[in-house]
Amino acid sequence: MTTETMLTRIVPDRAVVYTYWITTALVVLELAVGGYWDVARVPQARDVIIPLGYPTYFLVILGVWKLLGAVALVVPRFALVKEWAYAGAFFVYSGAIASHLTTGVKLGEVYILIVFALLTAASWATRPDDRRTH
Repeated sequence: MTTETMLTRIVPDRAVVYTYWITTALVVLELAVGGYWDVARVPQARDVIIPLGYPTYFLVILGVWKLLGAVALVVPRFALVKEWAYAGAFFVYSGAIASHLTTGVKLGEVYILIVFALLTAASWATRPDDRRTH
C-alpha cells in the first residue's frame, strides 16, 4: 500500500469535509434564527404563516422544534437524533414549499425553501461516519 493510498483512507476528501461544514452551518443558522423568530412570533414570521392559513401558535411549536434541530446538528455524537433533525428540517422545508405552492401565497419564498431543502440534503449526504447511524 502506497503512502498516498494510506492518506486517502485516513484523510477524507477535503471537498466533502468543506461541503459538510458549510452546508451544515447554513442549515443550523437558518434553523436557529428561524426558530427564534417563530418562537418570538416576529412580524416577518407571522406575515408568512397567517396568509398560508396556519394559526400563530403553530409558529411556537415549529420554532421550538427548529431550535432543537439546530442544537442536535451541532452537538457531537447522538447520530440517531441527528437523523431525526435532518428529517425534521427536510419536512419543514418541503412542507413550506407545498404550503406556498398549494395556496399560491408568496411564491417567491419557494426558491429559498428549495435551496435550504437541498442544503439539508447535502449536509446529510456528506456527514462524517461518526455522525451516521450504521
